[in-house]
Amino acid sequence: MICRLHAYRRHTWNATVPLLFAALAGVPALAAEPLEQVATAEGASEARKGGATTEVVRETAMVQEEDETEVENDPASSATKVVKKPKDTAERNRASASAKNDLFRPDPSYQSKYAHEEQVEIYGGKFAVDPPRPPIEIGRQQYTSGMFEPSGTLLGEKNPLLPGLAVYGDWRTAVAYNRNNGKDIAQIATRLNLDVDLKITGTERIHAFFTPITKDNHFTRYEFGGRDGDRDFTGEFDAEPQTLFFEGDLGSIMTGFTGQEQSYDLPFTVGLFPLFLQNGIWANDAILGGAFSLPAKNSAALGLSNFDITFFAAFDDVDNPGILGLNGANNHLANLYGVTAFIDAFDGYIETGYGVIDGQGAQDGTTHFLTAAYTRRYMNTLSNSTRVFANFGDDPDGDSDGFAIISENSLITSLPSTLLPYGNFFVGFGSPQPLVDGFNAGILKNVGINFETDALTGYPKLDDTGSNTFGGAIGLQYLFNLDQQIVFELAMVQPFENDGIGAREAQYALGMRYQIPIDHAWLFRADATYQIQQGVEDNFGIRTEVRRKF
Repeated sequence: MICRLHAYRRHTWNATVPLLFAALAGVPALAAEPLEQVATAEGASEARKGGATTEVVRETAMVQEEDETEVENDPASSATKVVKKPKDTAERNRASASAKNDLFRPDPSYQSKYAHEEQVEIYGGKFAVDPPRPPIEIGRQQYTSGMFEPSGTLLGEKNPLLPGLAVYGDWRTAVAYNRNNGKDIAQIATRLNLDVDLKITGTERIHAFFTPITKDNHFTRYEFGGRDGDRDFTGEFDAEPQTLFFEGDLGSIMTGFTGQEQSYDLPFTVGLFPLFLQNGIWANDAILGGAFSLPAKNSAALGLSNFDITFFAAFDDVDNPGILGLNGANNHLANLYGVTAFIDAFDGYIETGYGVIDGQGAQDGTTHFLTAAYTRRYMNTLSNSTRVFANFGDDPDGDSDGFAIISENSLITSLPSTLLPYGNFFVGFGSPQPLVDGFNAGILKNVGINFETDALTGYPKLDDTGSNTFGGAIGLQYLFNLDQQIVFELAMVQPFENDGIGAREAQYALGMRYQIPIDHAWLFRADATYQIQQGVEDNFGIRTEVRRKF
């Protein structure tokens, strides 16, 4: 029974297929007969009297859907042929392309030749910059790519060695004519900054910084004019390192030694290392001691998504001009201890810290320092940083007590990256001081360009102590196409009490700055300032500088 059913189905299918193709071709239908009974060659006998004979010629066992159907009439035999012919290659390609066009968008059409510059503009005109390479590079180079030799495993397979020595830095030379606090000097001065970096692994290194033609903030110079110029060349030489320290990560070191991944990061440093906090306002000095950090922490209980805590201590080279004297005269007579934190919170960024200077010997006494700052953007219109500084101690005259507030503001314009109107304001009480500063600068050093010197020619500045004064600076900075800078600024210092430390009378200043890179290695800069000081001779300065990075 099953065999008959299969035979019946096969018979029915074989008979139906020819009829279907015949109907589609528009030819007379053939009665349902087994396929074996249909004539497949020209001149075959009639299958049915009185009806037209249909002859089907098949090139392959399966009829291709895309093949062309050709209908022919044979006058001699009154027969109709249905012939399936394959398309030629060109026609098949056209059909395939037409089908693709129905599924995909057209290919891009280039109206002109390929232009490399247009492709760069797709990425905002950005391109790779080839910076000047250090004159001395031995071993693994910094910021390079390619195939590297296998690393050594002296410190463990999971903390491989990446040894490399690099010597780099910059050379600054300036010509200036300055009148600064009664001294009128025209001079050319130069300084050389050398960084020596010995890379050991990806997280460990030894670093040193030298200023070989500078000593105690005095620079190699030739005074060629001015009322007080000595018309003489003065060379300053100092081979001692300004910094020399080791830094690394204890987590990476222990991972290498044990062969087991550690669950913590603990970056640390020891030696004569730079301490730079609150953009250099609170701390900007190289101290002899150590520090370690607890980075990238968070607290669900306190609602803090990210914060860092750094602990530091120093036992020599502690510079504080207000307490220990200028130019590091007594920087070996004090110890320093402190902690600082960086916190993302309250839709902004918080910096806070505490430090204490413990004087020894002739400088016996303890002075405490506190700071806090909050930075955020308001309504996409104003960027603000508000900084608070306080210090208090054992000085019987109260010269170690002070408090200052600095508010730094910039407006967000339609050109937020290049056009920056700014206004920075301050008020100080008593004798506010930075924790440490190795450049004899005061707490107001970053209020504006009229409050900073050039660390080279003795360029004049407004009183930056913040001692019983208020004031600020308003200015406009324009960066063109991020390829040059120009700044105009008005500034003021207004004392409300003469304590013998800061400004005795009001001071006003107009300053400007312009700088432009000549190429990737050379930079040109020009500054000018005129400062009105009531009760004393006005200050002014004009200078040009060329800087070579290497």
